[in-house]
This record gives sequence, C-alpha cells and structure tokens, in this order.
Amino acid sequence: MQILRRKGIQVLISSCLFLMMSVGIKAQYTFKKLVWNDEFNAKKKSVDTTKWAFDKGNGCPELCGWGNNEAEYYTENRLENARVENGNLVIEARKEEYKDAKYTSARLVTKGKKDWKYGRFEMRAKVPAGRGMWPAIWMLPTKMAYGIWPHSGEIDIMENVGYWPDSLFGTVHTGAYNGMKGTQKSGSYFLKDLANEFHIYAVEWTEDEVRFYIDNKQYHQFKNDHTDTEAWPYDQSFYLILNVAVGGNWGGKFGIDESIFPQKMLVDYVRVYQ
Repeated sequence: MQILRRKGIQVLISSCLFLMMSVGIKAQYTFKKLVWNDEFNAKKKSVDTTKWAFDKGNGCPELCGWGNNEAEYYTENRLENARVENGNLVIEARKEEYKDAKYTSARLVTKGKKDWKYGRFEMRAKVPAGRGMWPAIWMLPTKMAYGIWPHSGEIDIMENVGYWPDSLFGTVHTGAYNGMKGTQKSGSYFLKDLANEFHIYAVEWTEDEVRFYIDNKQYHQFKNDHTDTEAWPYDQSFYLILNVAVGGNWGGKFGIDESIFPQKMLVDYVRVYQ
C-alpha cells in the first residue's frame, strides 16, 4: 500500500504458486508466546487509542505512504469509519463528501504505540466486497533505517482488490524487489468466500524468512539471501497497519462501483506472538 509503488499493473503468478495454493503447507508456529493483542471485546465503541493511532488525510508527499491515487479521506477516531462493535473492529468505507474527498475510511496503525522485530502476526478478519475496494493488513518499518520506501521494506500480510473478489495477496517490497520495478515478491491464494466469511491471515517473520499463511496454510515465503539490505531489510522493527482504501492505482484499476457503499472490513482479533 505504499505511495511509490505501482501495484496491480501486472501480477505474475507462477505455476509453483498455484501448486502451493492447491496443497498448502501447515503453519510451523515458530513463535508461541502471545506478547500483544487486541480482541476488540470492549463495551465502548471507540478504538483503544493506547494500542492504535490513526493516519489522517487523503494523500500527501511520498513519505506519508498512502497516496496511490486513492479516493478516500482517512479520518481520525471517527465512529462512522472506525469503531468496536459486536466483538469486532469495524473499518467502514463510506460514500460521502468530506473535506475535499468523496469517500471516507480509516487507517489504524500501531506506530508510536508498539512495534516488533520478528514474530507471528495473526489476524482473523472478513474483507469488504465490490469494485473499488482495496483492504489491507500490512507492516512498515518504524525508523526507515535504510531509506525511504522501498529500501527499508514492507510486508503485506493481506491485500485484496474488489474487482478480483476471490484474490488474496501476500507480498514483500524491498529496494531490490518492489512494485516500481515489477519485481515484488508476491504469493497468491484464491478463495470464494473472502467477503462472506472470516479467515485467519498471518505471517511468521524470522531472521531467515517471511512466511505467509491463510487459515494456517502456508502459501508463500520470502527467504533471506544474506546479500545486503536492498534484498533483506528485515532486521529492524516494524509496526502494523489496518486500512480499507477506496480506488487507487490497484484497487481502482477498473473504477469504483458507487452503489456498494458502505463497505466494512471486520477484524475479530489481532495477535502478535514471539
């Protein structure tokens, strides 16, 4: 979901990925100690701001990281766009005039609250549906130790685009492998009920590899080739991001269906193990 990348222009899926999609590999569960979580069971509707902050706005200079020509305005702690309800975090994209945008949504981050180096990052969620939707659960480095995106890395735990409703993508972006070059390391998985059922999305990140899981089946991995930080910048702390984008270079590739709103991403829990 980074501003500089040009995702969705071309998605390359190899035959080996289709084999992995069909078979799946059971989770290795390298990390078992729960060190941070949000179960979204509070009685109050507001998001727990001791755990989450909000990115705000509708795009900004490239360091902000949510340009991508998206159409939404990300609001701050606004119940219409982000709330706790019936044991879930609700991130709601709405069609409404707000500031200078035609849509609103929310982007929650743990930046400034909590970050991690290595671990299992697991979320149970249900994605929105419809052309123009672009939900994501992902991670960025806290300090950008090796320079601005993509040099300090990005880990996309889950992305979906509404015009391809059965699609799930797990991706890493680095200086050597990224969307601007079309060399990003992406794995794919296809399910018919992503918007109708909850699924468990996870990555296990070690000093040697990043593994991607759907419902505890591994479908993608990215290995440390031990060359340089352009290939492997994943030796620094990262923070979590949950958001629903509207339109954008990838999500809006075929336009936005204005009849689908409001749309919601529901998150049952977020858990981090080390």
